[in-house]
Amino acid sequence: MKSILTPLGPKADKDTVRRHNLSLVLRAVRDEGESGEATRAGVAARVGLTRAAVSSLVEQLMDSGFLTESGKTFSGQAGRPGTALKVARTGPAGLGVEINIDYVSVCVVDLAGTGRVRQTEHLDNRGAPAGEVLARAAAIAARTLDSAREQELRPVGVALALPGLVSGGAVRQAPNLGWNEVPAQDLFGDALTALRPGRPVLPVASENEANLAALAELWFGGLGDVRSFLYLTGEIGVGGALVLNGELLRGAHGFAGEIGHVVVDPDGPECRCGSRGCLEQYAGQSALLRAAGVDGPGAGGGSGVLELERRARAGDVRAVAAVAEAGRMLGRVVSGAVNLVDPDAVVLGGIYRGLMPWLSPPADEELTGRVVSGLWSPGSGRLRASSVAGDAARGAAALVVQDVLDDPVAYAEPSGG
Repeated sequence: MKSILTPLGPKADKDTVRRHNLSLVLRAVRDEGESGEATRAGVAARVGLTRAAVSSLVEQLMDSGFLTESGKTFSGQAGRPGTALKVARTGPAGLGVEINIDYVSVCVVDLAGTGRVRQTEHLDNRGAPAGEVLARAAAIAARTLDSAREQELRPVGVALALPGLVSGGAVRQAPNLGWNEVPAQDLFGDALTALRPGRPVLPVASENEANLAALAELWFGGLGDVRSFLYLTGEIGVGGALVLNGELLRGAHGFAGEIGHVVVDPDGPECRCGSRGCLEQYAGQSALLRAAGVDGPGAGGGSGVLELERRARAGDVRAVAAVAEAGRMLGRVVSGAVNLVDPDAVVLGGIYRGLMPWLSPPADEELTGRVVSGLWSPGSGRLRASSVAGDAARGAAALVVQDVLDDPVAYAEPSGG
């Protein structure tokens, strides 16, 4: 996770130390608030500062609008009763924008990590000019910012969740969108600024959508003590991300996790990436629907994936067989990754979450037979569905919030935006 703080060293000045301590206190209140109530005394014990120092830091954070007092007091601790502290539900927030093949989803997350505003539009972005797609996403984001203002939230930055190879603010390659060397950050930022004349320009960051979905699962999902896991998301393509010891593994150039383009069969179907027989051609959404005989929207106006789930629940032989075959292919490819990095769990998100009853058994069987450590077995719980919280738009918004938590002083002054 990126940090905007200068690492503390022996020459750190008083201002740097105080900014660091403000971050410690704000994070402590946020973290304790997830499991109960935070007090000044409790925060002091958690971060290793004196109560007097914490009280001074809390006052500054309250004056800047980052913290509030609930009015509830606790008298069980030694000394004066403590007042419960909470992260403010107004003020600085993060805006996340997920651009995928067939939809755009925009999310605002507050400092507590709570999703407060969500707007999703289903769009066919395949074949559309990149500038047009990013302009449409900016229009949805602008409307979302208006809704956030109504809740007295002030998004201070935007993070884009993008499919494909993302680095340096550009999409180097997104085969299913047909994008190559697209300056996504600049195009989106210019479009958003044009839609909000007179308002402050919001900084824009970008990251691979599977990476951000994995971070959302890490921060908000139900992983418990699991800190090392492989995350796969099934959409039109198959994305992947690897989290080791709570840190996202990006690789030397930011392209780690492209598991959807691991070759299953070199003589297999041609893939949009230019190779043949990629996992995506067997376990991606289009391949699944085609194998199941689900072509486009299903009966009753539901999406193709919902129709696939409906047929599988009804015991449709072709649908069940298609999902099972995708599970086997996933298991074969994932077993190699498990042997290589030894994660605690493999988490399946996107369309796979709803297909787990039929996808998981054959995938588990492949993993059991191919993971050399012998630590994998069917029903062990190491292969699991993602939580509903683990989506890329929320992860993108939370990435912005992480910067605020790292250095609240930098975001203390209202920007009017």
